[in-house]
Amino acid sequence: MIQDIKARILSGGEITEDEALALLSSPNKEELYQAAHEITEHFMGNAFDTCSIINAKSGNCPEDCKWCAQSAHYATSAERYAVVSPSACVAQATYNHKQGIGRFSLVASGRRQTDREIDMMSVSYRAIKRANPDLKCCASLGLLSEPQLQKLFDSGVTTYHCNMETAPSYFRELCTTHTQEDKEATLEAARRVGMRICCGGIIGMGESLRQRVELAFYVKRLGSYSIPINILQPIEGTPLGTSTPLSENEILSAIAVFRFINPKAYLRFSGGRAQLSAETQRRAIYVGINAAITGDLLTTIGRQAEEDMQMIQECGKVTSQEDWEVHYSH
Repeated sequence: MIQDIKARILSGGEITEDEALALLSSPNKEELYQAAHEITEHFMGNAFDTCSIINAKSGNCPEDCKWCAQSAHYATSAERYAVVSPSACVAQATYNHKQGIGRFSLVASGRRQTDREIDMMSVSYRAIKRANPDLKCCASLGLLSEPQLQKLFDSGVTTYHCNMETAPSYFRELCTTHTQEDKEATLEAARRVGMRICCGGIIGMGESLRQRVELAFYVKRLGSYSIPINILQPIEGTPLGTSTPLSENEILSAIAVFRFINPKAYLRFSGGRAQLSAETQRRAIYVGINAAITGDLLTTIGRQAEEDMQMIQECGKVTSQEDWEVHYSH
């Protein structure tokens, strides 16, 4: 079955939801991983996309997302601070760009940002682009209006990120203060002003295997060619704080099936990766991961960027900052 589906995808065909569910449950893990690897190599070659982020505003979020430390609904140890200065943003962006990272994003807590906050962030983006003209700028700032997105685009932001988090059939179990339709409207507005989109979700939040497959098809329907795959990191104080972590094979199988469903996408290592061993991360790259959020923080002594770049190279990948929708427009 695995070989038949792989052959169909390599020749331009597609997988069905029932087939994807069967693959996710398949005991033939190594065959599944190898097939996903071959699909990745066929459509994506050895390209690997890197990005880094700065948490530009933290905590005090009014939304009730059950996985999130920044929600004001739960008692966690998350930091709380207002919008960071342009100089801090430029320093962080430049520091990571010098290590070979090709994209940089401001990420902010909250349902949406005020016009004043967007004005402040636009100043930061313009400063980042002046200091690093070839650095691609992204944004992840919640449910923005089209005029706000236009202002960001005019400031140099070319990609907007907004995760759908989980399957449509499961979302209401995890969040009641906004909807996936709200998120879709933001992505549609971002596209109207000229941006590309980046959209994925989180696995390991109690969803069924069918719902994991449902998420992968959902982001495919949205036309996302940059798909962050976050792995739940249970955070004490949140409703999901006592969740059982996924096993290595559950994570690798999910990555493989996401690849079968989204053969031309950048599947991006995102939140929760730190809980994986170096060997599991390398296996994930072999199976289908071909993008990552990486980078060091100026405020801490870290070697994540250096170690990641070395790992990417050792896995036979080449860092590339192609604009995915130029190649895979739909």
